[in-house]
Amino acid sequence: MKYYPIYLDIANKRCVVVGGGEVAERKTRRLLECGARVVVVAKTLTPFLERKGNEGAIEHCAVDYEDSCLEGAFLVIGATDRDEVNGRISDDAGARGIPVNIVDDPARCDFILPALFQREDLVIAVSTGGKSPALAKKLREELERRYGPEYAVLLNILGDLRETVVAKGLPSAENKQLFEAIVNSDVLQALREGNWGRVSEIILRITGLHIGPEHFTADGITGHKGKRRKREG
Repeated sequence: MKYYPIYLDIANKRCVVVGGGEVAERKTRRLLECGARVVVVAKTLTPFLERKGNEGAIEHCAVDYEDSCLEGAFLVIGATDRDEVNGRISDDAGARGIPVNIVDDPARCDFILPALFQREDLVIAVSTGGKSPALAKKLREELERRYGPEYAVLLNILGDLRETVVAKGLPSAENKQLFEAIVNSDVLQALREGNWGRVSEIILRITGLHIGPEHFTADGITGHKGKRRKREG
């Protein structure tokens, strides 16, 4: 089976996670990071999920699974250790036209979740079509070593520049050429070295625009003082 790669906007959308263990916790954490309204269906929860429920960050349905728990859901994740329950979740979601993921059971899934490597807004997803999560994890770790925090800084710079450049009303081909020139310059090396003056020079030469030190921040790297900070987590 080939999967159609897609990034979903789930902000403020009701996403149901069935299960209260460590796997359900991992899925819930990711959903919360993306701004979803998460409903966790389980009688018992991990300490993290229990805390989030007490804080009102998630809705906790303290019941065994019932199909009524899926009403109004944008997507569903089944993360229980009971095959019979996971089968019911898949069938019930399918009957309602709700996309469902059953952890470690691709045959019961409408979608699978890739291994993710993320640096702020830069997200690289690795999928093996559900065949080998271990290989997906290995590739993700290799990507993490390859693409440092300087890529997040460059992405922030490009995002800000894009608004200004597009507003000029130039032909799209000309804009494309300009941004490709930035990406193919030695700007990434300058960012790795913390040479913010050189970064500004490159951007000014290619675009005619000046960028200030406020752009030089990202997870794992900080700006005009050329210091690095420890990555969280």
